[in-house]
Amino acid sequence: MFISFEGVDGSGKSTQARLLAEHLRAEGTETILTREPGGSPGAEEIRRLLVEGGGDRWSPETEILLFTAARRDHLERLIRPALAQGATVITDRFADSTRAYQGAARAELGDLVEKLHALMIGIEPDLTFIIDLDPAEGLSRGAARGEGEDRFESLGLGFQQRLREAYAEIARRDPGRVRVIDGAGTPAEVAARVRAML
Repeated sequence: MFISFEGVDGSGKSTQARLLAEHLRAEGTETILTREPGGSPGAEEIRRLLVEGGGDRWSPETEILLFTAARRDHLERLIRPALAQGATVITDRFADSTRAYQGAARAELGDLVEKLHALMIGIEPDLTFIIDLDPAEGLSRGAARGEGEDRFESLGLGFQQRLREAYAEIARRDPGRVRVIDGAGTPAEVAARVRAML
């Protein structure tokens, strides 16, 4: 199975991806936990270009190309081989991030995002969890982490609110694949909501 976690910055998706991977491993399921951008050596190099620096470092069009290049490498080198060996792959972000960030919140480039996705990626997760959280709380959590990977957080609350709306639209368009999870509460409480939707 191929599972992705999505959400605004600071929503807790990385924590929930890890907790679900730990849960599945404890049940005896071979599970690979990965992330985007990243997940393979080449994609991790591209990640640094994307998540560090000023918010205006790249245009939305350039971001789409960089994210697609990173995703393609990730797909070739980790995701497809792991799925072919029968493992479950859980990724912290996948194509819905590009749809939300560059396709809607940063610019209205949804058609370009979909064309590149169809041409270079061509697959969707079997199941996507969108961790829904008030963007103001997400920004507060992100500031507390202080990891330096805050390029998108630096775009402000209005940007994060547009992201939340974009994710809600993705969930409306694809209810067979996407599950929206309330991100409020403790990590354990949110993890229980995720497991209930498997």
